[in-house]
Order: sequence, then structure tokens, then C-alpha cells
Amino acid sequence: MNRNIAVLASGRGSNLEAIIKNIENGTCIANLVLVISDNPDARALQIAREHNIKAMYLDPGPKKTWLLPEYEENYVRVLKEHDVYLICLAGFMRIIKQPLLSAFPNRILNIHPSLLPAFPGLDAQRKALEYGVKFSGCTVHFVDETVDGGPIITQAVVPVLDDDTPETLAERILKEEHRIYTEAINLVLSGKYHITGRRVIRTEL
Repeated sequence: MNRNIAVLASGRGSNLEAIIKNIENGTCIANLVLVISDNPDARALQIAREHNIKAMYLDPGPKKTWLLPEYEENYVRVLKEHDVYLICLAGFMRIIKQPLLSAFPNRILNIHPSLLPAFPGLDAQRKALEYGVKFSGCTVHFVDETVDGGPIITQAVVPVLDDDTPETLAERILKEEHRIYTEAINLVLSGKYHITGRRVIRTEL
């Protein structure tokens, strides 16, 4: 089975770094062939190059929150040229739309720092604290036309402490993100699941 993955990132590359580490230690079964960023200065690109992984900046176009179709088609072209099977968004600050969704149906993953469907979008940790929840966490989900709304693959729960700030809560959630993203990647690449409605159900082949 094709286990080639690409990571799309916009910033510091923390989840990318964890995925690379888990590939190198044998925990993650993926073959990371490409890292793409919409930010030419993203640390994620530097991390990839330090590990001899192909890294490139692709022009995202003039919009700040999404890729115009002609720019997104270029992303599709590059991903297909590298025989990518699974795309992993890791702090990629663009909304994915139809060209990519059509080219990679149920083959784009995203990780979000909340227990979805609670607190989608930006500033999830701040929203959790303002709402007063006692537990937060992170979610890996398939990407669809909605923002942080695709079928949920796996989640991890993190208690919210009374003295938490958005920064301290984010730091503890991030540790769980590093763990469950590899878990989700392995599940999807293994094919040991099916989707029924919104439910991602694990199976044994």
C-alpha cells in the first residue's frame, strides 16, 4: 500500500517534528516525502531540510484564509507529482477547499487543539478557558468542506487546571497532539477503519 504522506504547515512545525521523530523511531508507519508551506519563512521547512526531506514553499495567492482554486490546483499538481497518498495539515493556516478535497477524498487529516465539536477555529484554548470547561484536549479529523467539522478519527482529553492560561493549556494539549497524530496516521494508512455517517469505526482486516 502507498504510505507516502505530505505535511502542510505554516509555522513552527511542532507536529511535523513529532511525526518525523516517530517515523525515525519506527512508531509511525508513514513515508514522509514532502513538506509544503504557504510561508517561505516557516520553521517547518527548515526542520524538513534538516532531516533530508524535500521541502518547498508554494505561493498561496492573495487571500489570507484560503487558497484560490488556481493556487490550490498547483498544490494538487505538486502533491500528485510526489505520489502522495495522505495529506496531514499541521498548523496550516489556510482553509482547504474543493480542488484538494476532490483530489484527495478522505485523505486529508487535520489536528485541532480542542475536543471537537467544541471550539472550532482559532484561539481554541482561550475559548475553552473563557467558557469554563473542566476538560479540553485535541482531535484528529478528516478534512471536509466545513471548518474543523470532518469525521473524528481520534481524540485525547486534557484536564483544565484552575490556574491555566491559554499558553499553559496549549502546552499540555500539544504533548497529546504529538501522540495522537501518529496514531491517526497509522490507522488511516493501515486501512483498518470505515466511515459510517460521521463515525470513524476501527476494524480488523
